[in-house]
Amino acid sequence: MSKEQGNSRRDFLKLAGMASLGFVGFQHFISTPSYAAASTLNDYNVGYGPLLPDPDGILNLPKGFSYKIISRKGSTMSDGFLVPGAPDGMATFKGPKGKVILLRNHELTSGLGSGAFGAQNELLSKVDKDKFYDFGKGVAPELGGTTTLVYNPATGEVEKEFLSLVGTTRNCAGGLTPWNTWITCEESVLKPTELNSCEKEHGYNFEVPARTKIKLTKAVPLKAMGRMNHEAVSVDPRTGIVYMTEDTGDSLIYRFIPKKYGKLSKGGKLQALVIREQKSQDTRNWAQLTTPVFPVGRPFDVDWIDIENVESPENDLRLQGFEKGAARFARGEGMWFGNNEVFFACTNGGTSMNGQVFRYVPSPYEGKAEEKRQPGKLELFVEPNDSTIANACDNMTVSQWGDLILCEDNPAPTVVGITPKGEFYKLAQNVGFASEFAGGVFSPTGETYFVNIQGAGLTVAITGPWRKA
Repeated sequence: MSKEQGNSRRDFLKLAGMASLGFVGFQHFISTPSYAAASTLNDYNVGYGPLLPDPDGILNLPKGFSYKIISRKGSTMSDGFLVPGAPDGMATFKGPKGKVILLRNHELTSGLGSGAFGAQNELLSKVDKDKFYDFGKGVAPELGGTTTLVYNPATGEVEKEFLSLVGTTRNCAGGLTPWNTWITCEESVLKPTELNSCEKEHGYNFEVPARTKIKLTKAVPLKAMGRMNHEAVSVDPRTGIVYMTEDTGDSLIYRFIPKKYGKLSKGGKLQALVIREQKSQDTRNWAQLTTPVFPVGRPFDVDWIDIENVESPENDLRLQGFEKGAARFARGEGMWFGNNEVFFACTNGGTSMNGQVFRYVPSPYEGKAEEKRQPGKLELFVEPNDSTIANACDNMTVSQWGDLILCEDNPAPTVVGITPKGEFYKLAQNVGFASEFAGGVFSPTGETYFVNIQGAGLTVAITGPWRKA
């Protein structure tokens, strides 16, 4: 590991630890049966106060907070291409001289949505074909990928904005790494037999370095991490193990143990989570299921099973895993690493299908043979079953003051906060567009919260009197 990698890893650990300090009392609170009743839509004592009407009719925020639109789809970027639409998952990194590097996904497919190359792909010839993953035979390239923004917090301005990955499809969420890269995930298993212009099989993760130089990263799939409807990832900075969600109604939770720390392209082992007490456990808690209810607030010992044929063209890794005993989840979505713990959201889990949030604590021997005698533990943290409290939570992050911050995926979404005591509050409300919030993430210093309004193709920066750690 280089000195630069070591510093990056220490920064990552420091930030993760700071963000999760507040969750010490969370487990006790949510195990109380009345936790949902104690949380109300307008519990202003735990949040930042009521959301005030926005004169511009876009984003309602608490008193003292303001937002600025920093990027719009269709605008010309620094590299001459257009800002793609459907912005989704994001991550921030420390840039030079106090700048913020913001890496952003675009959940676009070939022929659908506002791409970087113009309505008729008239700018396509200006891109090096070798940088693409799927060039679409030069006629209909896959339009997903990533863009990079260099943001100056002192001026509130974007100083650079450029394409950083091209030719992938439906780049939904992903996750940042301790070695200063962004793992972007394809939420698609498209293959050439399904679309005439498609040249490659999709359903992979790709890695993009965080840098300020205007440069495209060659799109290389991390095939050992599995072919599936990938959603989000989270990396344990101590071990380099990558945890992953899958966006299907019968999804699994995966981990990838790399052969070499920080070198995902070198391969590794793909595994799925098993609840030791009950093989093939169903955690979804849907009312129509006849399986036992998965309880809130109870930790379960976890095992991990190997997944074979990880590049299967049949989109069947989750079926293979479930047959072997892996637990089943309801649309695994956002994921974030805290202080020796991984939080992840299941968008339509729960009796009322309003969503669930789980917490996984890795074993001290995670990924090693010794974890059998001291296993990791999984816990269902919250399941509100009340759409006025939370509804279809998707992307997530942990704030610098210890609250979990979730983006909702519904036609009238809010940004939802959960305090260390398990109390819910509203942080922002989209009143301008019938579109989900996506990609919410704080700057490395915690001064700015960046979030996308996906359907409108907007990225906004929110500032205000944030709490401190």
